Amino acid sequence: MNIDWTALGEVTAVSIGVTFAVVVVFAFGVLGLARREGAKERGGTSTVGAAQAGLCFLACAAVVAYGIYLIVPQFH
Repeated sequence: MNIDWTALGEVTAVSIGVTFAVVVVFAFGVLGLARREGAKERGGTSTVGAAQAGLCFLACAAVVAYGIYLIVPQFH
């Protein structure tokens, strides 16, 4: 059995990179929620925080949905 270690390394590097990117984007979404809650405590509103959270969580959901699409063969 001959294993192409270069391809395995590339897949590993890409999966680690994408995972790190999704975690960072999700953290920005949580930061947006915190910004929104902080504004509510001060008696104001933060549409920027809500928009930031919504866009970040939507981006994370899109990446997860695309990953599921790639894994499940019935979707192709």
